[in-house]
Amino acid sequence: MTVSKAVNVSFAKSTADILIPMLVIVAPDSFKGTASAQTAAAAIASGVREVLPDATVLSAPMADGGEETADVLASAAALRGAKVERITLPTTDAIGRLTEASYAFDTTNHTAYIDVAAASGLPAVADSLDPLHADTYGTGVLIADAEARGATHIVLGLGGSATVDGGVGILSALGAAVHDERGYALPKGGAPLVQLDTIDTAQLNIKAALLDYTLVADTRATVVQAATMYAPQKGAEGEQIALLAGALLQLAKVTEQDPEQPYFGAAGGIPIALRWLSMSLWGDESHFRIVPGGKFVAEQIGLSQKIPDADLVITGEGAFDEQSLTGKAVGTIAELCAEANVPLGIVAGRIDEPAPEGTHAAELSGEGPLPEQLREAGKKLAEALK
Repeated sequence: MTVSKAVNVSFAKSTADILIPMLVIVAPDSFKGTASAQTAAAAIASGVREVLPDATVLSAPMADGGEETADVLASAAALRGAKVERITLPTTDAIGRLTEASYAFDTTNHTAYIDVAAASGLPAVADSLDPLHADTYGTGVLIADAEARGATHIVLGLGGSATVDGGVGILSALGAAVHDERGYALPKGGAPLVQLDTIDTAQLNIKAALLDYTLVADTRATVVQAATMYAPQKGAEGEQIALLAGALLQLAKVTEQDPEQPYFGAAGGIPIALRWLSMSLWGDESHFRIVPGGKFVAEQIGLSQKIPDADLVITGEGAFDEQSLTGKAVGTIAELCAEANVPLGIVAGRIDEPAPEGTHAAELSGEGPLPEQLREAGKKLAEALK
């Protein structure tokens, strides 16, 4: 196998054939809880290089709004020449315990890249799930800190939250208060919102609230689906699910949001509160948008432009299942490859669904160190698709 492609280049009075190395793009999502996107990309790429030593292998760690989205986007900004700092500060986790969380601050463009999962994520509270009362206050602390450092734009990755509070915890961290019809303050969390009557902004930190928000969603879930589809993953069961669905519907009613809008159920309904905040302060939606995570990240890191020039693309994630092709990182890359007619390989720790027609998939063996498994999978796909 000659790992190159012949290209005919015309000159003024002569023609020369030159060889351009094969381009292989390795763009996996993280393998949740086991390997970051960066680690996975490096391991898979090493396997590809063993099989295709003369190829140009481009490592492009991917995300879709879930964990590591902030890191991936911040790295892309740095590659474009921005000065990016990593900020770590005390805050609270989803059940109110003191913790530390980090975000990336692009000081050149006054943009903060924050993952909801950093402070309000599921792994940190897996031992003490409390879906009725978990809240996003800790994420609000990060947003307020970013504003204090000069941020004017918040890019918020919505995946991986442990909360179903409609983003009210963020509002609380910014100084707002939620009350029932008697004027009493409501306890934290999603469940108490069934009694929500008003949101008091008298003590609102206006500077922290007057920001541009880009919400990067990894699901198209509606408000009710935030409870019915995702609250069980956060520990809700039986009547708790119905209670949370009713609470989010009440929040949508009070804030005059359409509960059927796609994406508004992401991260336990965070878009409900932040859109209301933006509309209340700005009077329109010009400072608020929700974007499909996979597509947005692919554009930001340049994959949308690079894939048409590739000879092979390899992506991957922890589990390839029925959700993988619905706006997730792998599904986004599959769509881009299909449009450009570029061969695609998928690496996954577990394969529960058939791969798209014409796509090769490699399941990890489960034996030995994960980087070695990823390297072997990269070799296997490079052999199959070269």
